[in-house]
Amino acid sequence: MAEIMRAVAIHNSTGPATSLYITQIPKPTPSPTSAIVKIRAFGLNRMDLLQREGKYPVPPQAPSTLGVEFSGVIESAGGQQGEGEEFKVGDEVFGLAYGGAYAEYINVSTHMLMRKPRELSWEEAAGIPETWITATQAMYLIGEFAPEKSILWHAGASSVSIAGIQLSKGDNASAIFVTAGSQEKIDFCVNELGATAGFNYHTQDWAKEVLAATDGKGVDIIIDFVGQNYFQGNLDVAARDGRIVHLGAMSGTKLPAGVDIGAFVRKRLRFEGSSLRSRDEVYQGKLRNTLVEHALPFIRKGDMKVYIEQVIPWEKIAEAHELMESNMTKGKIICTIG
Repeated sequence: MAEIMRAVAIHNSTGPATSLYITQIPKPTPSPTSAIVKIRAFGLNRMDLLQREGKYPVPPQAPSTLGVEFSGVIESAGGQQGEGEEFKVGDEVFGLAYGGAYAEYINVSTHMLMRKPRELSWEEAAGIPETWITATQAMYLIGEFAPEKSILWHAGASSVSIAGIQLSKGDNASAIFVTAGSQEKIDFCVNELGATAGFNYHTQDWAKEVLAATDGKGVDIIIDFVGQNYFQGNLDVAARDGRIVHLGAMSGTKLPAGVDIGAFVRKRLRFEGSSLRSRDEVYQGKLRNTLVEHALPFIRKGDMKVYIEQVIPWEKIAEAHELMESNMTKGKIICTIG
C-alpha cells in the first residue's frame, strides 16, 4: 500500500481562496535523477492564484498540487544525479519545481536543488528560487542587462521586482525606476532597496514621469507583469534598441483599439515574453547555476536580502492566498509546515 502525506487541494479543482483545504494524497517516490524532500517552508507566487482559478497553463509534467518553491531536508535521492550535484539524505536544500510544493513531501529534479546556506532561515530560503531566478532570467538572459544600462521594474514591491532592483543596483545600473500603487511601496523601493525613483500609477502618469526623469531618452530595459494597461506606456518609455520583457498580464491580454506600435520600428524595440515554469530541466538548471554564482554570495553576506511580508502556518493557506490577492504586500508570503 502506498504511503500517504498531507497536501493542499482545491475543492472542485478550481475556485476562490476559500476552496483551499488540506487533504491526504499518495506520497511521491523518487526517480533516478530526483530527490524526495521533506518540506519545511514554501513560498507563494501569483501564478498559484491563477492556477487555483484555472487560468494558468500548467506544464504537463506538473502535479495537480500547487506550489513551485520550497525549502526542506532530503529524505531520499536517486543515484543518477548531474555532475557536481551529489545530494544525499539529510542535506538541507531549497529549490524550484514544476509543482507540488504545497505538501509535506515533494519529488524534484536534483537539477533544481540548491544547498541551503546556514545563514538563511527555512523561510528565507523558500522565498528565493522562483523570484530570484525569474528576476535573473528577465534581466540577463532576455533583457540583456549590462552595467550602465537603465531599467524599469513594474510592480516594484513585488517579490520578483524586489530581487531585480537589488540585482540591478549590485550590477551598477545607470538608473533604476519602479512603478507601484502606493507612496509607501515607492518609499520602500527607493529608500530601502536603492531604486533611483518611483512613480505611483494611481496618482501619476508613470510614462510621462519616466520620460521626464530620463530627459526624453527612456529606459533600456523594462520588466512588465501588467500587460494590457501598460503596453502603450512601455513602448513610449523604451529607449532606442530597448528591450521589453513581458512576464505577466495582470490587467489582461487584449489590447484596446488605437494602440500605436510604430515604436517597434522607429526605436528598434524588442518585445519578448517568457515563462520560467514551462522551461525544461536543463534550462532551469543553468539558471540555478547563474543564481548560485551571481546572487547567492551577496544574499549570504547580507548585501542582498530576501524580504518577507509574512510567515503563515500552512493550515491557514486560504488566508495566505487572500493576503496575496489584496495587493497590499511588499515581499514574499511564506507558509511553514510544522
